[in-house]
Amino acid sequence: MLITETGAGLADAESYASVAAADARCASLGLAAWAGLAEADKEIALRRATLFMATYRTRWAGRRVYQRQALDWPRYNVAVDGFTVPSTSVPLDVVNACIDLAVRAGSGEDLLPDLDTGSNAIKKDKTGPLETEYFQNTTDARERFVAVDALLAPYFGSAGGGNSMKVTRA
Repeated sequence: MLITETGAGLADAESYASVAAADARCASLGLAAWAGLAEADKEIALRRATLFMATYRTRWAGRRVYQRQALDWPRYNVAVDGFTVPSTSVPLDVVNACIDLAVRAGSGEDLLPDLDTGSNAIKKDKTGPLETEYFQNTTDARERFVAVDALLAPYFGSAGGGNSMKVTRA
């Protein structure tokens, strides 16, 4: 059975979203393929999505509430649009991002593939005096899911790091 983070900082949480929440979001967005998955496959997809979301660990604003909580949320010292995010909850945007990633995982997409560190594709080859230039690989796992990043952007620290804060001079 899937253990969903409720905002209590559970030490054994496996997902930010429950199967019921994922079913409701997918139904409202007309994502019929999700409905066709078995319950166990939905749970696996939600676990994989949550594992992917750990790649945001250094980007989240604020700090984790409990040292032994399994996931990065709940957090304290997070403000979005001038309002403090309660440290006893997981924001709906975080839950929805988890669901959106789970839909991809449920369709067979590998959310955390090994990155190609270089395709060795030659950009420029000069014979004398021997110059070879390769295309630069710009693949970054964190830039693969633009819609998810846009949904989560308000929850990232101002400099993209979890230990940063916005300072305003009077």
